[in-house]
Amino acid sequence: MERSAILAAMAELKLYGMKAAYDEVIAAAVKRQHEPNRVVGDLLSAEISEKQARSIKYRITLAKLPLAKDVDDFTFDGTPVNEALVRDLAGGDFLAHQRNVVLVGGTGHAS
Repeated sequence: MERSAILAAMAELKLYGMKAAYDEVIAAAVKRQHEPNRVVGDLLSAEISEKQARSIKYRITLAKLPLAKDVDDFTFDGTPVNEALVRDLAGGDFLAHQRNVVLVGGTGHAS
């Protein structure tokens, strides 16, 4: 079976991890003279990794987490937020001093 047919079959079977890793796995196998079962194992490992990554991405999307922002993107003016304390916490200095941090409250936004 030719490379293009193999990649087409992988796409049809939705084996996206195998398809993405195919050229690299085959090149390594030829170069290092891997046994066929090693090649199949490497392709299967690539597929498992792809499916796990897609599952995590899907679950994160379902969680509807807020967008990540930097402290520098936050406007402290006109808010009751203590800017010095937030910047201290963002710097992680409390970890070096082995201090605990307790955060109380929500985002302040109604859902």
